[in-house]
Amino acid sequence: MTNSLNKLFERLLENESIFKDKEVLRHSYTPDVLVHRDEQTEELATILVSALRGETPSNILIYGKTGTGKTAVTRYVGKELENMSEKMGVKCSVIYVNCEVIDTQYRLLANLARHFGEDIPMTGWPTDQVFQKFKEALDTREQVLIVILDEIDKLVKKGDDVLYNLSRINSSLKQARVSIIGVSNDLKFTDFLDPRVKSSLGEEEIIYPPYDADQIRDILYQRAEMAYNENVLDGSVIPLCAALAAQEHGDARRALDLLRVSGEIAERREEKLVTEIHVRVAQDKIEVDRVVEVVRTLPTQSKLVLFSIVTLNISAQNQNLSPQSITTGEVYNIYRKLCKAIDTDVLTQRRVTDLMSELDMLGIINAVVVSKGRYGRTKEISLSVPIKNTYEVLLEDYKLKPLENYTHNVKIGYF
Repeated sequence: MTNSLNKLFERLLENESIFKDKEVLRHSYTPDVLVHRDEQTEELATILVSALRGETPSNILIYGKTGTGKTAVTRYVGKELENMSEKMGVKCSVIYVNCEVIDTQYRLLANLARHFGEDIPMTGWPTDQVFQKFKEALDTREQVLIVILDEIDKLVKKGDDVLYNLSRINSSLKQARVSIIGVSNDLKFTDFLDPRVKSSLGEEEIIYPPYDADQIRDILYQRAEMAYNENVLDGSVIPLCAALAAQEHGDARRALDLLRVSGEIAERREEKLVTEIHVRVAQDKIEVDRVVEVVRTLPTQSKLVLFSIVTLNISAQNQNLSPQSITTGEVYNIYRKLCKAIDTDVLTQRRVTDLMSELDMLGIINAVVVSKGRYGRTKEISLSVPIKNTYEVLLEDYKLKPLENYTHNVKIGYF
């Protein structure tokens, strides 16, 4: 087996790659020139320039849908700010933190303290002690620290104590100054914040509009020139990637994923030209991968709500009914039955409606409020992801496995 694998690797390495530098198509790559984000770049730089004078920049909240350039612009401006401060001899540091990874108060403070040389264990210390260590290390000299909290809403879900402390840290510092930049896809996440935290965090707000198809196409041409060898992309590839991503609310990340995965598929097939066929295959693969990744990480109660919606969709298909006819009331009725079937606590209908709103925000379902006249208003629910793949991923959870046969026995309005 080892010899055959070695031969396979050798044969594959003999084939010339169609990529020049695949990494420029990754989300983590920050280009030297950010296409169609001049206005947002200048606005952020105008706010942060006070750091170069040794002053404290305003705290900033940056909003926008996924793939609208929020992270790229923020990291780019942060990098250039550090470069300029070094030239001017001004001490200014920028720390980027992804709150999807570092999602607790302890981890965040430990990460910040380690940046200034403090040896903080992964766990075990009181949070107040970690915060004190960070303050002491930071305040040893005159400097401005800018903390970028990407996906800040993920941190808020675990509590806003750390934001309260960080947003008020300057009052207890003698030499250093701290400014916070919060980046979020969720325009409503501040609704969960303590009013005092909300007022101090949102001193400045920047909204990022989605890209249109033409703008995404320009971004892709810029990256493709760096990522691919010459004459390996069919002329239809970039316009198609841009058009598909524009349908997803102007998501440049999705467009870059499509462009990269299309090339990977062509390369695995040992084909020298990336075509529209490869883009279509990449689209299906990315969608399935996204569903798998998002659904697997959902809490059990959210999975039960989603399983209820999947169940009703399958039932609607079996009865030749439109899945668009599913309402929140029907979802809640099925949800209660599923909870009882696996002996799990039943949440209130209001909380289940909140969970459906979260699924809507994640792009897993589409929930539209409709008027029923004198009967009031309700939400009509439809799935935005493939039913079969979603169903299979949900059943991977051992808690939901006993529900496998329930789906096939449900009729709209019955259980």
